[in-house]
Amino acid sequence: MFYYLNGEITMMEGNLAVVDCGGVGYACRTTSYTLSKLRVGQTAKLFTYCNIREDAFDIYGFSTRDELRCFELLLGVTGVGPKAAIAILSSTSPERFMFAIMTQDEKALTAAQGVGKKLAQRIILELKDKLGAVTEVDFSDGAAAAAIPAAGSNLALAQAALAELGYNQNEIGAALKGIKTEGMSTEEIVRKCLRAMVMR
Repeated sequence: MFYYLNGEITMMEGNLAVVDCGGVGYACRTTSYTLSKLRVGQTAKLFTYCNIREDAFDIYGFSTRDELRCFELLLGVTGVGPKAAIAILSSTSPERFMFAIMTQDEKALTAAQGVGKKLAQRIILELKDKLGAVTEVDFSDGAAAAAIPAAGSNLALAQAALAELGYNQNEIGAALKGIKTEGMSTEEIVRKCLRAMVMR
């Protein structure tokens, strides 16, 4: 219904941020990660997810499309509702969440309030197959294709995470140009690529 809300942040409390758009205050439930990037009195854009039920109309807002995508992935897991998804994403960043899924790191998920071992295992089980490693990068500008990373390597995992966040292979390839990935962790590669995409 709403793709994003862009306006002044007028209030923040708990896991809630109020965005004033044209004189209307929209209450957006959100994560600690997003709240850390907001300031009362400043303008911000929140990418939204609307949860409509018979007895409620809740708006969830996120500072990046990456975090919104992670939220939507979590809602697709059996037994995970908006409250649990917000708790999980409040305890980490989108990059670290994707990394935890791909490395099957249960402890990273159980760090979230209310998330036990069984739920963490279910989240990993249901999402890991959606994060298949990307094995090839195509450069549309005519540059030579990147070497195919070994399956399970940090580079392959980083490419898979970026693809799952919605970036196409040309965007990923362009972001990787000029980044020396040797010796870097998956999280570092993802972070540098996201920074490169933002700067373009």
